[in-house]
Amino acid sequence: MVKCPLCNAALDYDEEELDEGDELTCEECGDMIRVSSKDPLELEGVDDDDDEDEDDDDEEEDDDYEEGDDDEDFEEEEEDDEDWS
Repeated sequence: MVKCPLCNAALDYDEEELDEGDELTCEECGDMIRVSSKDPLELEGVDDDDDEDEDDDDEEEDDDYEEGDDDEDFEEEEEDDEDWS
């Protein structure tokens, strides 16, 4: 029997069908649970911070972009087009 690691409620999932990395929702407490190991079966609570960290990484990549970078390339392409005329 699979039990929620957060509230210890019985979960209606077949252990055979679970794979490592699967995310489940506990019907009792409503929290997200991740299968951290299949043999032996281990479950762990999913932190909301995990999703926020991914969003923060996306924002950091956007910060690397500088507005003038693409403009220079565009001007060079325009000059190249004029040579072909």
